[in-house]
Amino acid sequence: MPAARLAIPAIALTSLRWLAAGVLLAATAVPAAASPAHLPAATDLADHVTEAARRGEPLVVLVSMPGCSYCDAVRRNYLGPQAAAGEIAVRELDMTADTPLRDADGSLTTARDWARAHQVRVAPTVLFLDRQGRAAASPLRGMQPDFYGAYLEQALDEARAAVASRR
Repeated sequence: MPAARLAIPAIALTSLRWLAAGVLLAATAVPAAASPAHLPAATDLADHVTEAARRGEPLVVLVSMPGCSYCDAVRRNYLGPQAAAGEIAVRELDMTADTPLRDADGSLTTARDWARAHQVRVAPTVLFLDRQGRAAASPLRGMQPDFYGAYLEQALDEARAAVASRR
């Protein structure tokens, strides 16, 4: 076969070089596991909603449970990156824990009892609270991987509008 037929066109060679560089970059990138194992814990909702409202934001509460792979995915792929970028005010609450929690009205409860009082039966559930600790948007229950980012953004927009109108 003539040598000219074996030669790779310059454009294809350049594309192959970029592809190889991308593969190497992906192989050395920081793994997703570097995202936080947990978001900041919900301990004092009265304080957390007030601080979020000062920023003009709803408080986003991830209600999770240990060993929940969907909770990990929501934390790692959606809420963690937005929290790290300063885009949302977020806290995490373990729906199975008896850890003390101060509710938005100042009363003392536990994480488990708070989740029950807010009809959380599925993990993950993401709640959006205004400065009084009331729902500012419909909760996201479970995880629908195909459109989860869009559902989250829609709920955040709804919650931000509610927080702005309730000032």
